[in-house]
Amino acid sequence: MNIRNYLSRINFEGEPDLSVETMRALQLAHMKTIPFENLDISLGRKIKLDLESLWNKIIVQKRGGFCYELNGMFAWLLKEIGFEITYLNARDYHEEDNTFGIDFDHLTLMVQIQDESIRWLADVGWGDSFTQPLNIDSAIWQEQGLRSYRLEPFNNGYQLWQKGYGGKIERQYYFDLIAHNFPFEYEAACVYHQTSPSSIFTKNRIISRVTEDGRVSLDNNELIITKQGQQTRSQVSEDERGVLLKEYFDVIL
Repeated sequence: MNIRNYLSRINFEGEPDLSVETMRALQLAHMKTIPFENLDISLGRKIKLDLESLWNKIIVQKRGGFCYELNGMFAWLLKEIGFEITYLNARDYHEEDNTFGIDFDHLTLMVQIQDESIRWLADVGWGDSFTQPLNIDSAIWQEQGLRSYRLEPFNNGYQLWQKGYGGKIERQYYFDLIAHNFPFEYEAACVYHQTSPSSIFTKNRIISRVTEDGRVSLDNNELIITKQGQQTRSQVSEDERGVLLKEYFDVIL
C-alpha cells in the first residue's frame, strides 16, 4: 500500500502514529471524504473484495462503497500504520420484526494498540452512525457531538445503541468478538447483498457522507441534508441526481 496516497485521498495531513488521537482523526477524515454507497449494485457491476479491486475503486477511481469495501480498506490502512485489527461479524438490527440479519451481514472492526488494553470499535462502513472509535469496554454512553453511543454486552458479544437527535434511542447492530478472515468469510454475504431481493441494497440506491455540521445523502431520488440535527428533504429528478452526485460526493457514474 502507498500510505501517502491513501492519506491524500482522505485529506489527512501530518504523519500518523500509533495513538488513539490518530485513530479518531483517521476515522472522521475517512467518513468525511469517502462516501458510503451501493451505486454499483443498481448498475449491475460486481463488487469485488480483493485488496487490489478495493484500492482501484476507492483510491484510484475516488468512489465509495459499502461495509465490506470501506472497512476492508480502512483495516488495511490501520494495519499498515501498525494498529492491531480484528475483523468482526456484525448483524444489522431489524426493528420491524425485532430480529438481526444474516451472519456476516456487516463487517466492523476491533482495533487495538500494542501493549494497551483498551479495545476499540471502528467502523467507516455502516452509514449514519458513530464517527470516531468507541471504547468497547466502557458501559457508559459515549458522546459524539449531538448524539451518543453505548455498547451493551449481549449474547457473547455486544449490541450497539445510538441516542440520536431529540433523544431517540435505537439499536443498530450486534457483533461478537471472534476473529474472522477477510475477505473469504464475508464473500457469500457480499454476494447476497448484491443479488437478493430481500437485501436493502437491491431495493435502494444510497450514497451518504459526513459533513462538517452533519451529513448529506442521496437516498434514491431524495436529497437529505442534516445540519446540527435538523433535516431537510427534497425530491430530485434523475438528471438532477447526476449533478448532485458530482457536487456533494465528487462521483461521476
